Amino acid sequence: MATLATPRFSFERPFGRGSDSVRRVRAAWISDVHLGTRGANAGALLDFLREYEFETLYVVGDLIDIWQLRRGRYWPQQHNDVIQKILRKSRKGTRVVYIPGNHDEMLSGFFGAYGNITVQKHAIHRLADGRRMLVIHGHELDTVVQNVKWLAFAGDVGYQFLLSLNPAINLVRRRFGLGYWSLSAYAKKRVKDAVSFIGRFEEEIVRYAQKFSVGAVLCGHIHSAAIRQFSDVTYYNCGDWVESCSALIEREDGTLELVNYHPFSAALVPPVKDRPAFNHEWTRMNTNP
Repeated sequence: MATLATPRFSFERPFGRGSDSVRRVRAAWISDVHLGTRGANAGALLDFLREYEFETLYVVGDLIDIWQLRRGRYWPQQHNDVIQKILRKSRKGTRVVYIPGNHDEMLSGFFGAYGNITVQKHAIHRLADGRRMLVIHGHELDTVVQNVKWLAFAGDVGYQFLLSLNPAINLVRRRFGLGYWSLSAYAKKRVKDAVSFIGRFEEEIVRYAQKFSVGAVLCGHIHSAAIRQFSDVTYYNCGDWVESCSALIEREDGTLELVNYHPFSAALVPPVKDRPAFNHEWTRMNTNP
């Protein structure tokens, strides 16, 4: 059963777009960008990558959606810019750790070090407070992905269809001065089975992490950003860049934050600082019309 303990984190929106400031942090985690699909918010991710400098950047799977690229080629310049930006950061000294997911699982055949970039199955990150954090994509514990691949592919087709409706919906909402809203995220939060799956998934991830004797675990995969306390293990999900447009960062003082980069939400919603605890209020804010 998940409970919220005294948080070791805060939640705030990033500073205004267009700022010349660069924030330096110990580490950052991004996941589920799904480059190669029309739902990928590459522009929002580029904003994040420009506004932060990292000692270590964890790319926690599904950076490129090879499933979708097999169905049809879609690769605009911004998607190439994301790859180039990450490579440029690695050349300038950022340690990049790439952990393949299920949509880019073919990269699992390339485990190893390539300059400042390492490709590996999972990672252990040492937090500033001394805790060890297990970093995995999370598909390893998704029974549908592992055991019924055809169903996973079918579900992905339906999910991509819902994502394809988001731009038109948000074009209309933007004309009325409304914030970003995701139909696919709304459906996921309202379908009882999906909500139940997310809860079970989080618990399974924590049980799996306990085998590694860690105090925290981070994953992606389910496109549901969260920070929760399960007994003595803290669960982190850094979200995605098709719906929540979120990342987890660890500041130099050890503070952990989820930051949000919806394509046009920053101009509409004032910054929220020193949020006492992360809970479903943030999810409701971003999924309710």
